[in-house]
Amino acid sequence: MKVFVFDAAKCNGCYGCQVACKDEHVDNDWSPYAKPQPDTGHFWIKVTQKTHGRVPKVKVEYLAKPCMHCDDASCIKVAKDNAVYKRPDGLVIIDPEKAKGQRAIAEVCPYEAVYWNDTLDIPQKCTGCAQLIAEGKEPRCVEACATGALMFGDESEFVDIIARAEVMNPEYGMKPRVYYLNLPKLFVAGEIYDADMDECLSGVEVTLTNIDTGKVLKETTDNFGDYWFKRLEAGRYSLTADKRGYQTYVLNDFCVADSLKVEDIALQKQV
Repeated sequence: MKVFVFDAAKCNGCYGCQVACKDEHVDNDWSPYAKPQPDTGHFWIKVTQKTHGRVPKVKVEYLAKPCMHCDDASCIKVAKDNAVYKRPDGLVIIDPEKAKGQRAIAEVCPYEAVYWNDTLDIPQKCTGCAQLIAEGKEPRCVEACATGALMFGDESEFVDIIARAEVMNPEYGMKPRVYYLNLPKLFVAGEIYDADMDECLSGVEVTLTNIDTGKVLKETTDNFGDYWFKRLEAGRYSLTADKRGYQTYVLNDFCVADSLKVEDIALQKQV
């Protein structure tokens, strides 16, 4: 069974996969797998961008989203006349002839990965480049990925990766076959300085506690007085900053609903 794997930590947002998909499918008829993709409006693999935090603590993260080729795909369930089917290798294919006029196939996908082609009156989506797979080649998006963030192959090749990967929106119950590593999470970051000298403080032990779960995380400020707590879940937190010779700083019960840049902390020397 084939799977896609995407490592968000390796993606630099070049959009090469998205462009390569267009190059492969626009104006090209790959029947019986797919009719030509329209010039605009369709993104059979779509790269999304999310900006976290605020200056100067900012991270930009990217996600590539093809069809999830679900094992329990809603598009298969609503399709009439077997217009959508799962191949033995795991790829979910929309038959462009049988699916004509079946708008429900496009509307039912919770991942919004199926598009409606008004001109051809058919639903369309990523085929995993089935025409290339038949020749023993990789999907064009994978071939074009310059950083190795996007991978494709037999499930057996990625056993170790899948064991620590996530799937997108498992609550949908679709059993997707696209696996994600290092999905974007929230962060809490900030800077600490000496209140009297007005200089960055390194070596400050910063403790972040999730009030909801009790989980405790620790970081130490670098030479610029910076600290970062990454890959956090949303929730209520408290933060303390300790350094020998300084008064302990405490920030109690603050909400992290999005990535947060904490206001600069000025540590006062002990008297």
